[in-house]
Amino acid sequence: MKKYMKTVYYPILLLAILTSSCRDDEGINPVDVDELPEQESLIVKGLYLLNEGNMNMNKASLDYYDYESGTYSRNIYEAANPTATLGLGDVGNDIGIYGSKMYAVINASNKVEVMNVSDAKRVAVLDVKNCRYVTFDGAYAYVSAYDGETSLGVDKPNGFVAKFDTVNFEMISKVEVGRQPEEMAVSNGKLYVANSGGYSPPDYENMLSVIDLGSFKVIKEIEVAINLSRVKADGHGNIYVSSRGDYFENPSSLFVVNTITDQVTNHFELACSNLTISGDTAYVIGSEFSYVTGDWDINYSMINTQTKEVLTDPFVSQDLIDKIKTPYGVAVDPMSGYVYITDVGDYVSPGRLYAYDPKTKSTLFEQVTGDIPAHFAFVYKPKIGQ
Repeated sequence: MKKYMKTVYYPILLLAILTSSCRDDEGINPVDVDELPEQESLIVKGLYLLNEGNMNMNKASLDYYDYESGTYSRNIYEAANPTATLGLGDVGNDIGIYGSKMYAVINASNKVEVMNVSDAKRVAVLDVKNCRYVTFDGAYAYVSAYDGETSLGVDKPNGFVAKFDTVNFEMISKVEVGRQPEEMAVSNGKLYVANSGGYSPPDYENMLSVIDLGSFKVIKEIEVAINLSRVKADGHGNIYVSSRGDYFENPSSLFVVNTITDQVTNHFELACSNLTISGDTAYVIGSEFSYVTGDWDINYSMINTQTKEVLTDPFVSQDLIDKIKTPYGVAVDPMSGYVYITDVGDYVSPGRLYAYDPKTKSTLFEQVTGDIPAHFAFVYKPKIGQ
């Protein structure tokens, strides 16, 4: 575990700090293209990276790394959609690919951009106030939303999950959950929603809302911990749920919930700001600030999702750990096992994307990105016969 001293930035402080002027009025930025190593993959064509950009600056942006050509293209949304006057928008909070369409959740712009996976051209815009995350099941996309203004206070309403048709992009229904819902995951016919209550510290939420996908109603709540954030499903009927804690006496940690019994079965005293699950391994980034110590705890941990064992070694080398200033986003190529990790640096300058090969314990490349590179979506090749 490594500790750093740096300026503290997390969602609550961003609300008060990042209120500067809008994007420079210089017209459409051209696509910037860099050359990276080519990759051969039987199933993956490339990956999209959504850069959040700082609040109130309309600087969310979209990058694409093409495996076959080795090209890394930045700011592709604006080039593909020149009539979008404010670009992609204000704060890119999540991205997901479902079928031939890509969904980018643009939080402060109160919208979900639906684009073609093939060329990033806009297909539709879903209007969702203070939207946060997106996930999919069957013929539907599910979007979590705060349903309140971007400001602190205990007077904010409960959030909701909206259900959209993925053919006509119409809202079918929505269901109320807890305050400031965050990430979601589908398992065993249910949708699990992390409620944070992050706008009203120390009055945080501590429940997972469980939605039956058949009836689209909340059927129960599961008490986990305060200020919930991340939710990922493994391949064994469990979900991994992170708590941000309160940045004081209650540290960030990670929990496992069995989706058959809907009971918490494991608690890892492990800071977790982000995680991804690939195969039988959960890759956990901890980047936790404490007002008690005035310091940061950083970890790059792995958990065996079959045995629930925390593995000894970090998932990247010490050389790369020393190089990364502020780890943020993480993804793992399902074919090669390459780990992609982003570094947001000081949160106001272009970030960095690193590709790391766990087999050779070497960094494959380092790439400049947009501001606050955060969310990944892999593009898969069509299956034979499609």
